[in-house]
Amino acid sequence: MNIFVKKGVLADTESQAIILTLFEDGKKLTENALEIDKKTGGLISELIKSRDFEAKPSQISVIYTGGKIRAKRLALVGLGKQKEFNLEKLRAAFAAVLRHLRDMNIKEAATSININLVPDKKDRVVQAAVEGSLLGLYQYTPYKTVCREDIKEMEELNIIAGKNDFTVIESAVKKAKIITDAVCFARDLIWAPGNEMTPSIMALKAREIAGRKNLSCKILDKNKMKEMGMNALLGVASGSNEEPKFIILEYTGGKKNEAPVVLVGKGLTFDSGGISIKPADKMDEMKTDMSGGAAVMGAVMAIADLQLGLNVTGLIPATENMPGGSALKPGDILKSYSGKTIEILNTDAEGRLILADALAYASELKPEAVIDVATLTGACVVALGDDVTGMLGTDEKLKKEIEKAAADTGELVWELPLWESYHELIKSDIADYKNSGGRVAGTITAAAFLSKFNGDYPWVHLDIAGPAWAGKDKAYIPKGASGVAVRLFVEFLRNRAKK
Repeated sequence: MNIFVKKGVLADTESQAIILTLFEDGKKLTENALEIDKKTGGLISELIKSRDFEAKPSQISVIYTGGKIRAKRLALVGLGKQKEFNLEKLRAAFAAVLRHLRDMNIKEAATSININLVPDKKDRVVQAAVEGSLLGLYQYTPYKTVCREDIKEMEELNIIAGKNDFTVIESAVKKAKIITDAVCFARDLIWAPGNEMTPSIMALKAREIAGRKNLSCKILDKNKMKEMGMNALLGVASGSNEEPKFIILEYTGGKKNEAPVVLVGKGLTFDSGGISIKPADKMDEMKTDMSGGAAVMGAVMAIADLQLGLNVTGLIPATENMPGGSALKPGDILKSYSGKTIEILNTDAEGRLILADALAYASELKPEAVIDVATLTGACVVALGDDVTGMLGTDEKLKKEIEKAAADTGELVWELPLWESYHELIKSDIADYKNSGGRVAGTITAAAFLSKFNGDYPWVHLDIAGPAWAGKDKAYIPKGASGVAVRLFVEFLRNRAKK
């Protein structure tokens, strides 16, 4: 959908539908709603008085104007109680009303945005409305051929602004569009079937986004990884006919010698579990095991388009995990890129193996900070559910920065402990470490394992096993790939760039 910012008066705008946001506890109509109500002979106030519309969160009512104004319809959407308002409610409201209009086969709508809803975050109010609109309308349809003509699309949203707000709104819309494009790019990668999103294809997508200013891409192939000793990654890849790739995206928006922030994303383009094979039920969803890698690619793409003033390196170890004749076996021992040895107890604990080599590589870049993101453990879903990312790490300041970005974007994180006692559970009798600490505290022991390969740099691990894939429609996340962590990373990096 295209979004345009235009100077004008909403009440005088010609449109298929004017969108108005209203609060549940609003004593009386104000501003655009009041003006439109007067011009339509009290259509809005009559609807509210009859209690057919109460402005509860994301409640929608569409009424026809009968030619009383130039717009054909009014689409009212609720924001709930004003004292409980936050940007998540705004995202949800715009997602809900635009999906509703799309389902009515309406192609165009107009609205205005009250940038003073959060006075100290005027640009973020606009960003939230645009994020809800574009992310809520997302559809993945490239493989739909039957009745393709029945797919409905919203084509245009016009944001009508007064001359005093125009510059703020136009700038915020532009930035929000960059961020939502990156989220949708990540969603597309995750949605793609495993035969159409192999490690080689993922590497090709990385090269495609690297045409941006200050952004370069380097791909390490199997032979190079073998030469370097990335045996943990190669061990996971050994059962597949698809060659692994180690993707390196480098954005240089800061000073030449400035230490980079390194983002590491798990890129398992399909995970069968290997010899420790997964149950057949829902194995099709294991194409999503590269959600962390997709998030890193999307975030780097966005910061390059935003031209942030800092250096960022994205690392994506990409491979399949298959039970071929040469596959890794339980009981095998691998010597990782760091030189540390790993005993394999469970070949389905493969994500931490490829991340181990990537984190060791990251430490050689002398980073300012390292954050890895991965659909790593089912245990995290058990602990935190489908909506929250598990966070563990070694640096309090870095964790606080991520928590702030999480609160502002609605991509929530919750910290789990990484105490020394948990590290005992991943010690091996015959190697340095084992790749599984068993069922107890599975998310924590996975992070404890990863910590052994990071070096002494500030590090945080994000387990997105829950929110990476939506089993049902959510506020502005249609069922399927969420693209979680893209907006979180971008917000975190924007905050860093300001400093």
